[in-house]
Amino acid sequence: MNNTPVADGRALHATASAFDAQRSKLPVPGDPHRSPDTVAVAGQISQLGTLITTLGDQILFRANSANQAPHSARVITSFAAAVGPASQAISALGSVANQLSFLDQTEHLRDQPDARGARDVATLVIGNALGMADTALRDAADSLHAASTTVAPPSVRLQAARSRSTTAAPSPAPPPSSATAAPVPPNRITRSR
Repeated sequence: MNNTPVADGRALHATASAFDAQRSKLPVPGDPHRSPDTVAVAGQISQLGTLITTLGDQILFRANSANQAPHSARVITSFAAAVGPASQAISALGSVANQLSFLDQTEHLRDQPDARGARDVATLVIGNALGMADTALRDAADSLHAASTTVAPPSVRLQAARSRSTTAAPSPAPPPSSATAAPVPPNRITRSR
């Protein structure tokens, strides 16, 4: 590993992309293709644990470097700042796994009034926890993406290509109006649509 701005920018970007990928894998209640299940959630917790290890390794590599570059402090801070949201996402997914396990254990009681209320609460907790995990993963990814462009701004050539691809053709000027607007009496309130 080297610690040039370009290499560090790529490392930040790659880690941000890994958080984006984890976010896209989050279960979605009610979606038959991405419905929450304990095995998938446990796998995602494990993958996020690996990402936290990656964050720690990135920090350790730069902190231990005898030749710290001027931008190294910013890179270390950015990787360290992502640990909190990553941990929040793991905690939220742990809550999801806990509630899914409860739902599995009480499946045979689903028609009993007491169990139905508790199962409804578990379902709400799952939805809230998945929302918290989504927000935490987005926060981690967004901060790392922002840091990557701060440490290694895109090249002039890439910036020019981006500006060309996102610029729309100018809109045509509206045709001149041939009708003149009637004056509005001063005591009348007009409302536009």
